[in-house]
Amino acid sequence: MKTILFSFGLMVLAASCSKWQSNQKQITKISTDGTWIVSSYIDDGDDETNDYTNYRFVFLEDGILNATDLLSSNSNPYVGSWSLTDSNSSDDDSLDDLDFNINFNLSNVLDELSDDWDIISYTDTEIKLVDVSGGGGGTDYLTLTKQ
Repeated sequence: MKTILFSFGLMVLAASCSKWQSNQKQITKISTDGTWIVSSYIDDGDDETNDYTNYRFVFLEDGILNATDLLSSNSNPYVGSWSLTDSNSSDDDSLDDLDFNINFNLSNVLDELSDDWDIISYTDTEIKLVDVSGGGGGTDYLTLTKQ
């Protein structure tokens, strides 16, 4: 009986991991295919989308994130990083257990995007993210749209 229960537990765990890995692979494939813009950024109720209208983002498979300011005379992109991680060890197949991590070590507007975002939804052309700050902080929403 213990063997049967153990085997069943392993099957459930494998299915959960498989679902998480499937979402991770699909979001990675979507993210690394093309150039993205910030189509919406709401910072604790304030619409700050206009701060990002000149930026184009390219997510590379190796975890590099390039942000190009179209109005800058400097043709070199700002370099950051990105990753997808499992934020919850319960493996309940929930999409919000998958974090979309963005990091820019910069002292400019891009630093506002640095966070471990929860994924609300995604399609081939749009990724919707949310971050609820701990300690009584606000809620931020970020929508990336493929160009």
